[in-house]
Amino acid sequence: MNSLSALARFVSVDVETAGPDPANYPLLSIGACLVGDPAVTFYVELQPDRQAAEPEALAVSCLSLERLAAEGEPPEDALLAWSDWLAQVVPSDLPPVLVAFNAPFDWLFVSTYFHRYLGRNPFGHSALDVKAYAMARLNLPWADTSFPSLAGKLSLPDTLRHNALADAQDQARMLQALMARPATDDTSAQTGKEANP
Repeated sequence: MNSLSALARFVSVDVETAGPDPANYPLLSIGACLVGDPAVTFYVELQPDRQAAEPEALAVSCLSLERLAAEGEPPEDALLAWSDWLAQVVPSDLPPVLVAFNAPFDWLFVSTYFHRYLGRNPFGHSALDVKAYAMARLNLPWADTSFPSLAGKLSLPDTLRHNALADAQDQARMLQALMARPATDDTSAQTGKEANP
């Protein structure tokens, strides 16, 4: 699984939203890239389909509902464009797997919007959470899987920029680095000895 060719179906995804749930708050932007090649990208900003917004969420993303209402893509067009991109970049015999940092949040918005506007989610129920993968790969407690903490362990930049595309690319590089690390088992973590190969 360390080979980049084995990552062809893995798509790193980040979304920026106006709040915590897609029933009440709009999806504002989508960024995606191939985990095996973060230079292969997709990005779109959406017209809001709901008007509720949490000021803190907008402050983090620096996105404006007013600007997106005028300049964003209609949600159906945005989701169609993303679906077409996925069909072009992911091998047809490998259904795509959504990869995200806190995947339950991103997958919830992605799945809701795909079903709301296209009636289908190309990712289905396939999602990989980078934090959960890091817990298993490095034998870490949940408290040690923040982005800055993991970035430090992997010698990566430790600040998410809250731009959906930039964050998706950073997540992809983090997953690549995690997959390249030897797995740590319970025995080695407890004794400080190297794990048996």
